[in-house]
Amino acid sequence: MKRIEIVAAARGWIGTPYRHQASLRGVGCDCLGLVRGVWREVLGTEAETPPAYTPDWAEANKRETLAEAAGRHVAAIAIGEAEAGDLVLFRWRRDMPAKHVAILSGGGRMIHAQQGAAVAEVPLSDWWRRRAAFAFRFPGLEA
Repeated sequence: MKRIEIVAAARGWIGTPYRHQASLRGVGCDCLGLVRGVWREVLGTEAETPPAYTPDWAEANKRETLAEAAGRHVAAIAIGEAEAGDLVLFRWRRDMPAKHVAILSGGGRMIHAQQGAAVAEVPLSDWWRRRAAFAFRFPGLEA
């Protein structure tokens, strides 16, 4: 699998409306649903089906649930090593668990699904960089 395949698959989701817990390209997804959908497109069957979760799940349990789940299936890397095709997890606040994930698309940009908006490719601005908490790499990823 190549980085370009991950980025191309993620770009195929651009315009998909935000829908909590969904993962259907063109129909609806949240940030995790976007990653799940890209996984299915480039790797096949999902490694793990997430349990039902509420919009405030991170605030409620105060555990790094998203990072723990990612660590079961993708390789943790230093945030500074993340490249196109890699995943970055973000915290909304410094004292809270990471609860948002995006796929880097290269050139200082990322693809993500954010509540209230459709999947979009946006700049990885300083605002996002300050909130980056973890980075992960898909298994078997090549240049």
